[in-house]
Amino acid sequence: MKVTISDVAERAGVSKSTVSRIINKNYGHTTAETKERVLQVIKELNYQPNLLAKGLKQMKTNVLGIVLSNLKNSFWTRVLEGVEDTCRKHGYSLMICNSNEDNRLEEELIHGLQHRRVDGIVINPTLGNKEMFDKLTADKYPFVVVNRKVEGLAADGVVVDNRKGAQLAVEHLLSLGKKRLAALVYPYEGISTWQERVNGFKDMLAERGLAEDSYTVVVAEMREGAAKRAVQRLLAEFKPDGILSTNNMMTLEILEGIKEAGYTVPDDVAVLGYDETVWSKHLHPPLTTVNQPAYEMGVLAAQKLIKRIQSKNKPRGSGMTVLEPSLIVRQSCGEQPRT
Repeated sequence: MKVTISDVAERAGVSKSTVSRIINKNYGHTTAETKERVLQVIKELNYQPNLLAKGLKQMKTNVLGIVLSNLKNSFWTRVLEGVEDTCRKHGYSLMICNSNEDNRLEEELIHGLQHRRVDGIVINPTLGNKEMFDKLTADKYPFVVVNRKVEGLAADGVVVDNRKGAQLAVEHLLSLGKKRLAALVYPYEGISTWQERVNGFKDMLAERGLAEDSYTVVVAEMREGAAKRAVQRLLAEFKPDGILSTNNMMTLEILEGIKEAGYTVPDDVAVLGYDETVWSKHLHPPLTTVNQPAYEMGVLAAQKLIKRIQSKNKPRGSGMTVLEPSLIVRQSCGEQPRT
């Protein structure tokens, strides 16, 4: 039988309101002896307070939501670890949702989380929901964006300097003597992460004085097999000696396409990936990658959201944190093995 607050009060010889005050750590009108007696009874009876009912009274549920754009992407595993660890540390539970890059589903999920009275939401935004985000801002609903920006939206968030990440990749490839470079990307119009990586790729090559016909950007549709076919056409027509994959989900298809076309990495073409994954170092050859601080991104996003919840009237737009990427050098670009 479920233990109630009345059972605790009866066993401890106090009122229900006294038990409630002690559960809520309001000890102002309670003696130390009474406090210890009630806590001991709670322990003996294994009483579990109804946190949802408590939250509704306080207009809080101590639950946060997170809406991601693609849970198939292993990058989000580390982000989620950072968010969840921070939630646990601050006494929050976490509801995880996946929009699968569908803006209508994203809107449905966000409204669903609001109806479930979560205290705030971390969002990796898709395209096409600017009006919804503007309304969330106007309503002072607590949310932060993570990994991507929404153009024209003044919101708290945590992103990585994607332009710099692509520039690190280009500098590395050029330092190894590569002269014909290609970047493969999913359709990037309006997606801040991919747009910035393409811009960084082009800007660094222009800065280094490479002729425009010595580099190219290839857009592959976001469906299975598209990146593989794109890289095979690229090898046949453009003949690059260095390739930047702007997304870890397309990297494996690129490597598969290169192999099926009869080329080898890195002897015929160098490949540099974006996003460090658990499998990057286990490929043959081990993959050189642009690393994003995914765990830190998750921690900071959750911290910002919790701070936003605790100060609802604070003006928005004061907290876009930009993290620094780094390069993890292995052997997929022709680097010498470390001894």
